[in-house]
Amino acid sequence: MQFDFFKIESKIAPKQGRIIISEPFLPGNYFNRSSVLLVEHSGEGAVGFILNKPVDFPVHKFMNELTSFNTQVFIGGPVSTNMIYFIHTLGDLVPGSVKVMDGLYWGGDFDHLKMLITSGVVNPEQVRFFLGYSGWSEGQLEAEIKENSWLVAETNVKSIMTSDQNFWMESVKQVGGRYTMWQNFPEDPNWN
Repeated sequence: MQFDFFKIESKIAPKQGRIIISEPFLPGNYFNRSSVLLVEHSGEGAVGFILNKPVDFPVHKFMNELTSFNTQVFIGGPVSTNMIYFIHTLGDLVPGSVKVMDGLYWGGDFDHLKMLITSGVVNPEQVRFFLGYSGWSEGQLEAEIKENSWLVAETNVKSIMTSDQNFWMESVKQVGGRYTMWQNFPEDPNWN
């Protein structure tokens, strides 16, 4: 009996609030061994943020007014990498936020968020910042899933807000089953 470790059989469809986990050898600096939170998914396409690619600079290196706010910035994806985006657990405290799932929101009034941060109302565990975002046009993500590039999985707000560079490995472990084998593959197959 042959067993294909790279054939992905997602039992659930991609949708807002779910993550997609890259197969172990997906090429490219952005998506190689990445877990991406989908903040929007519709017939027109999808938008998400990579949860496990931190940059070497804290947020105050990008925004001087946040010098006392000690939180990391993550690479969100290859689109608009000169812009800062954010997700948060603040709900209606940030006007214009989009609900991603219960307890998790995307974007909103950035100036208002900065005011909340500088006045001490918000702590670093409530906000995640990203340089750029990941985007897929109509049908593109679904095609990549059919090509075995992504595994769709459920997650929760706590995991999203505490994710770090190990989140791909943790996501694979959480899905379990035959995908746990992915953890053992070297990043470069030539290292084998």
